[in-house]
Amino acid sequence: MLIIKFTMAMLWKFMRVAKYSKTALSSKVKIRGVPTHSRHSSSKSVPSDFGASAPCSNTLELLGKSYPQDDYSNVTEKILSKVGKNLHNRKHHPLWLIKEQVKEHFYKHYLGRRGTPLFSVYDGLSPVVTVQQNFDSLLIPQNHASRRKEDNYYLNRDHMLRAHTSAHQWDLIHSGLDAFLAVGDVYRRDTIDSTHYPVFHQMEGVRLFSCHELFSSIKDGEGLQLFEQGHRTAHKQECHTMEAVRLVEFNLKQVLTKLMTHIFGDGLQVRWVDCYFPFTHPSFEMEINFQGEWMEVLGCGVMEQQLVNSAGAQDKIGWAFGLGLERLAMILYDIPDIRLFWSEDERFLKQFIGPHIWQKVKFQPLSRYPPLINDISFWLPSETYSQNDFYDLVRTIGGDLIEKVVLLDEFAHPKTKKVSHCYRIIYRHPERTLTQDEVHRIHHAIEESAVRELGVEGRF
Repeated sequence: MLIIKFTMAMLWKFMRVAKYSKTALSSKVKIRGVPTHSRHSSSKSVPSDFGASAPCSNTLELLGKSYPQDDYSNVTEKILSKVGKNLHNRKHHPLWLIKEQVKEHFYKHYLGRRGTPLFSVYDGLSPVVTVQQNFDSLLIPQNHASRRKEDNYYLNRDHMLRAHTSAHQWDLIHSGLDAFLAVGDVYRRDTIDSTHYPVFHQMEGVRLFSCHELFSSIKDGEGLQLFEQGHRTAHKQECHTMEAVRLVEFNLKQVLTKLMTHIFGDGLQVRWVDCYFPFTHPSFEMEINFQGEWMEVLGCGVMEQQLVNSAGAQDKIGWAFGLGLERLAMILYDIPDIRLFWSEDERFLKQFIGPHIWQKVKFQPLSRYPPLINDISFWLPSETYSQNDFYDLVRTIGGDLIEKVVLLDEFAHPKTKKVSHCYRIIYRHPERTLTQDEVHRIHHAIEESAVRELGVEGRF
């Protein structure tokens, strides 16, 4: 399964374990972060010495602010330890290289009337956002599956770690911007394998057009309009003219095709797949043929006009795209395991140090250490159970020693109707050989915590 689908495409794979998460927080957590006042700053992030801690069981302090805990609070100490790492701003890190390549491409090829870059870049925005920013501003319905605790990290009912960089769209448009890139770390509870991690990095791109900007280069385009009172179809929104939508769609696909060709080289094959996103219409996924294999790299579409209007740009129409930096880096540099992006091993990091950001790099694998495999089986509780709860518990205890978790078997007892799950946990350290003793201790801790925190009945 391929990683890091576009900002909006993975929105659906957005905790139920409030009790579990609260016990995971402790005053020992120390985190560097980015202050929220840098939201509309330049492309440079602003480091901070603020930490994260839980001075009491009912309050979490993160990035210099206090957040009261409630029944929605489910962020764990393991996740908090990642906040403020800002791998995308760490010079020579592969995620930084991808970000800088995209940024340089936009700076070079898209200029304003005064010869300055048309797109502004924001890569220091706080990862703590409101639920309103993350969902409401993007027109996500209150009952939409993407809001579930099982798929997100909530500080409380009103605040969360952003699930996508789209959380900043409305604010940036409302501030008067009509062309920008927003880059940052995003947080989602998900499966455990070599292509999924609860923290990854996205880039959001937005471009808005006035009537003059869109039609000025069109012959006899003086009479063309952006808006009409029509009907919503598979190809347009009810308020857009077909001429405007076609031009916006053409510009969007041209911009992204040039970007991917610039990154992966001339002759790149591209195809577009129609899809559904809640805050763009029409919407598309972009796939590239890289070394003979078709891979999805991003999602995009014409922005919902209701969103644009509510942000104060009623006279403009626009597009938005989102891509995952890990996704591009794994393809471009042939990096096989997403955990490696968090490695401090110099054998990994030194491979990406070069004289310029475009230097060709093919990742040379570190020594392949043997895996250790352990299974765990338990009866599910009668109340609602989420696999993401179990995955998050495993990550919290095992950390990056966990390479993969697979649901091997699901069994329903014919008489009691109780349901049993059997999971296979694959342990492998990316930098050294694990011993059976240390894996046994971790596995035993997972068993005990699953019973205590998730209410399962062990079959150990």
